Amino acid sequence: MNWDQVEGNWRQVKGKVKERWGILTDSDLDEIAGRREQLLGKLQARYGYATERAERELRDFERFMQAYEEAES
Repeated sequence: MNWDQVEGNWRQVKGKVKERWGILTDSDLDEIAGRREQLLGKLQARYGYATERAERELRDFERFMQAYEEAES
């Protein structure tokens, strides 16, 4: 998953992020704005995840999005 592309397509991707992590607020999503490190920080803050857990969750999401993108093309 290319995070430069995610930033450019954030409006589309943020819906999937919200589905996956429903506790994140619209304000959180606006702050994240497609930046991976920001999303990691918000996962830690809102869900209480340790860094390793947040990384694991995000890698799972990246794999999901990769499969989703491949299925769409």
